[in-house]
Amino acid sequence: MEYVNFGKAGVKVSRLALGLGFRGQSDADEGERAIERAIELGINFIDCANVYGLEDDRANAGTSEQILGRVLKRHRDDLFISSKVFSPIGAGPNDSGASRYHIMREIDRTLGRLDTDHIDVYILHGYDDHTPLDETLRALDDLVTAGKTRYVGVSNYRAWQVVKSLWTQDANGLDPLICIQNPYNLLNRDLELEMFPAVRSHGFGVMTYSPLAVGLLSGAYVPGEAAPAGSLYATVRANQFGDHMDATTRAVLDQLHDIAGVHGKTVAQTAVNWVLSHPEVSVAITGGDTAEHMDDNIGAVGWSITDDERQRLDEVSAGGRRVLD
Repeated sequence: MEYVNFGKAGVKVSRLALGLGFRGQSDADEGERAIERAIELGINFIDCANVYGLEDDRANAGTSEQILGRVLKRHRDDLFISSKVFSPIGAGPNDSGASRYHIMREIDRTLGRLDTDHIDVYILHGYDDHTPLDETLRALDDLVTAGKTRYVGVSNYRAWQVVKSLWTQDANGLDPLICIQNPYNLLNRDLELEMFPAVRSHGFGVMTYSPLAVGLLSGAYVPGEAAPAGSLYATVRANQFGDHMDATTRAVLDQLHDIAGVHGKTVAQTAVNWVLSHPEVSVAITGGDTAEHMDDNIGAVGWSITDDERQRLDEVSAGGRRVLD
C-alpha cells in the first residue's frame, strides 16, 4: 500500500479508501470481514456516512456506521475514519441539510453508532442553499474545538463553493476544510475543468468516488454484448445501459483491456490506477462488499500505467461526461 499526506494536512492516508456504501451486501458479518480484510491489506482510511446502510437501502441507514463501530473496537488508533452529514435521514423538517441544528444532532448520533468519541474528518455531503454558509462552517469549527472531529471536508461541492468556503473560514478564523469528495473517472472528468486548478492553488486533498463509473468500467461489461444477467445494468439500470454504453465508453473499455493485459491487471484495477495517476488526487474510494472484493481492489496500487498509456486513455475519454453516481 502507498500512503500520502491528505492534501496539506500532516496525516498520512492510504491511496485507497474503503467506502461503506455496501450496495450489494446484506450480511453485517460479511461486511465486517470486508473491513477487516481491507485493514490487513494496508488500507487505513474508511469512509462512511450517516445514510449508508446494508444493500444501499435508506431504510437501513446507519447500519454501515454500526458495522464499522464493531471493527473500531479492535483498530481505532490505526484507522482514519470519515463520515458525512447533509442527506435526508427522515421526513422531518430538520432531518437534512447543513444547519447547526442538524449537524450537531447528527454528529452525536454518528459517534454513538461508531461507539467512539471522535471521527477524523467530518464531511458535508452536499451544499445547502437554504442555510447561511457561515452558520454551517462555524458549527463544523465548534466540532473541531470540541474534539468530536479532527478535520472537516465537503462532498459534491463545485469549485466556487469550495473556494467560497475556504474564504469564509479564513475571514472568520475557522478551521479550514482539508478535502473534497467528488466523483471522478474516465467517463466523468468534470473535476479537471475547475476543481483541479483550485486544488493546485489552495492545496486541499481530493477523495474521488465512483472510479469505475458506477461499474461500467469494472470489466463486467463488454462492448457489443448485452449486460450480464443479474448485473446492475441488466436489472436496476437496464434502461440506461444502451445510453451509457456509447462510443466513448466502448473506446475507453477497449483501451483499458489492452493496457490491463500488458500489466497483468484487471480492467477495474487499471481504471482506478488511471484515477490515482493524477497528482491532484490523494485518495480513490473503492467499494468492497466482501473480502474477495478487497483482494481485487488492492491490485489498483503498487504499480503505474505509463505516460503513453495515460495519454491514450486521456484521448479516448476526452468526451468524458457525467454518468449517474
